[in-house]
Amino acid sequence: MASVCEQVQQGKTSWPELVGEEGDCAVNIIEKENTKVNAQIIAEGTIILEIYICDRVLVWVNKEGIVVSTPTVG
Repeated sequence: MASVCEQVQQGKTSWPELVGEEGDCAVNIIEKENTKVNAQIIAEGTIILEIYICDRVLVWVNKEGIVVSTPTVG
């Protein structure tokens, strides 16, 4: 049986087309296009540990809630 990481990699892993979209909308699209990931909104400037988590997608948003960088798995 494939690991969760292998299963995630079989789906979409990057969403450059969501830059400029609303964060909540981006989360819904990401989780619809790859059901193996958990997308999370993170405020721009938030300090987080740089740990690779294969089923996580961080959606970085500005103060207006707009996606500011390409969401990717990790």
